[in-house]
Amino acid sequence: MDGIHDLGGMDGFGPVDVERDEPVFHAAWERTVFGLVIGRAVAGLGGTDEFRHAIERMDPAHYLTSSYYEHWLTGLATLLVERGIVTPAELARRAGGAFPLSRPVAGGAPAAGAPVAAPRFAPGDRVRVRNVHTRGHTRCPRYVRGHAGIVVRVDPASPVPDVAAHAPGAPAEPAYGVRFLARDLWGDDADERTTVTVDLWDRYLEAP
Repeated sequence: MDGIHDLGGMDGFGPVDVERDEPVFHAAWERTVFGLVIGRAVAGLGGTDEFRHAIERMDPAHYLTSSYYEHWLTGLATLLVERGIVTPAELARRAGGAFPLSRPVAGGAPAAGAPVAAPRFAPGDRVRVRNVHTRGHTRCPRYVRGHAGIVVRVDPASPVPDVAAHAPGAPAEPAYGVRFLARDLWGDDADERTTVTVDLWDRYLEAP
């Protein structure tokens, strides 16, 4: 989906704050959240793509003002509420106040489509990213849509995230590593030697 989470290629948010010798967890609650999210996956309560989509549905102001593991906590709590495992009232009682959740899913799941038997493109092929915008989950970054690049790698077929986030039984498609010139994405101010390689599923691409 097109949302505040898709920050790739955007500017105006200030420099990236790099913390030297950054610990894996800054507080004990972050370690707890990490364990709960792993436990959710082991218990079969939704896959990675469904979890990512729950985070994407966070209110933009909440997303921008919260930490990485608070994103995880919000996504996890949202999925548990939507599955009827906990209630918003229970969360608020344990938190001692309001507990923000992500917004409901907007729109239905995209069409699954037929499995792609073999890659349509090969290393060295020039491809263009389809300029498609969806209200559901997608792993196609907004900043590459409509741009052309060169296939540099072909990966084995795997479930399409756009479908897997909404329903079981997602079709499998090859994914490609596609290399773009930074200047093609961001204009002449970008370094002419810089390239960006993005993993993209077959359905995202077309011949230029």
